[in-house]
Amino acid sequence: MDGTLVDTEPYWMAAETALVHSFGGTWSHEQALQLVGNGLLDSAVMLRAAGVDMEPEAIVDTLTDDVRTALATQGVPFRPGAKAMLRDLHANGIRTALVTMSLRRMALSVVELVEFDAFEHVVAGDDVEQPKPHPEPYLKAAGLLDIDIEDAVVIEDSVTGVRAGAASGAVTLGVPHMVPLDGAGAHALWTTLEDRTAQDIIDLYVSTKAAQTQDVLR
Repeated sequence: MDGTLVDTEPYWMAAETALVHSFGGTWSHEQALQLVGNGLLDSAVMLRAAGVDMEPEAIVDTLTDDVRTALATQGVPFRPGAKAMLRDLHANGIRTALVTMSLRRMALSVVELVEFDAFEHVVAGDDVEQPKPHPEPYLKAAGLLDIDIEDAVVIEDSVTGVRAGAASGAVTLGVPHMVPLDGAGAHALWTTLEDRTAQDIIDLYVSTKAAQTQDVLR
């Protein structure tokens, strides 16, 4: 969600910075980048190390509330091509689920702002035991969709997300935003979703599967 569907990472970074500063600490852009794609409790541990004297669950709740407030007051900046891609996938009968390490209440707040029923299911950070880069979130989404994960395409913008998608067995597409994804394990990298269609996703899936078959035959 954050960084692939919507450009909320700046909201998270601002919330993190304000929280660390409120405890007299410092928080750099480089430190913030290390949290991109992480599970929120993992991020909370890093924020505690930076001086935030709160329990991890309280840190997660505080950040989530701050980002939801930013979304309500500053708007939801959708990533280029993301909504158009979702519309085209929907029009072509390709089933979709949203997998995010944000809390469910945050994810639903964003999903409600999409003008159509873009996702059949939402898997959020508080729905799983193991956050990304563990494959559990994507395996859970495939289970909810009642599909084999090997029939799925994962679209991700973070290193941890790409690793989760690849580990799950899905064809994994990286669309980098805040951090580079070279060497993270994506089957393909696109610079943007803008002007991409459902057919492009289908073609990516078919070509990746064909290449994997050739690798097995060699």
